[in-house]
Amino acid sequence: MRRNALAFPLVAALVSLSACGDGGAAKAPATPPRPAMTPEQKAVLLAALPAPYNQGDLENGRRVFSRCRSCHTVAEGGANMTGPNLYGVFGRKAGGLEGYTYSTAVKNAGFVWDAEHLDHWLENPHTFLKGTKMSFAGLDNPTDRRDVIAWLKVETGYVAEAAPAAAPVSATAQ
Repeated sequence: MRRNALAFPLVAALVSLSACGDGGAAKAPATPPRPAMTPEQKAVLLAALPAPYNQGDLENGRRVFSRCRSCHTVAEGGANMTGPNLYGVFGRKAGGLEGYTYSTAVKNAGFVWDAEHLDHWLENPHTFLKGTKMSFAGLDNPTDRRDVIAWLKVETGYVAEAAPAAAPVSATAQ
């Protein structure tokens, strides 16, 4: 009997709270996330990467990157954590992601992230850029670094720079 005496006020409170709200106004749907890429799509992107990254092992890159997941996200619109979101990192000015508080060393680095800079960074962030707040000790194995960079290029929206168009060959030059 006592249980029923408590149940009625609880149900009444829940019903009255459900009436609160925005008066039934329609809410804008959230932007749906991009569908996951198929292995075939990833293979096409991998093959299009510049050497040596086109020879990367994406599974090994994913596995090695798992060490980084406690600090970094890679999804478009993903959250900054202890480290910045890495989506779109290639072509981004070091220290240039809005909403993340970088160390002074990274803010003043003066370079744009590319595979070469990232390779040196992954090898040893502290010798590459003195004063960084990143606590990662680095990856000694160059194959692991290549694979992580290839994986990041495939997973983070990397767009290869277009090769310069070849000059048309004139009929008189033949």
